[in-house]
Amino acid sequence: MIVTCVTVYVKKGHEEDFIRASVKNHEASVKEDGNMRFDVLQCNDDPSQFLLYEAYESEEASGAHKKTGHYLEWRKTIEDWMAKPRGGVAHSVIRPLDRDKW
Repeated sequence: MIVTCVTVYVKKGHEEDFIRASVKNHEASVKEDGNMRFDVLQCNDDPSQFLLYEAYESEEASGAHKKTGHYLEWRKTIEDWMAKPRGGVAHSVIRPLDRDKW
């Protein structure tokens, strides 16, 4: 299993635009083969900061996500709204290993 945490800083005034685009991406992403979670989170202290928590069964499934039409559309849509480049950090899952607990 692979989890990637992506931090996105959005320009002030584009928070709602980003949320709409990210919800659309989320709705398609959770239907992908190998997807276990795809959470869109907004920081309480800074509403222009977001965290995408993406969990996939394998590196291959995670890589396939980045080739989907909905991901490519999301990336193009949000490009001008970002205050700085987004940063993703990949993590290996220690626990839970049982997929039923996700």
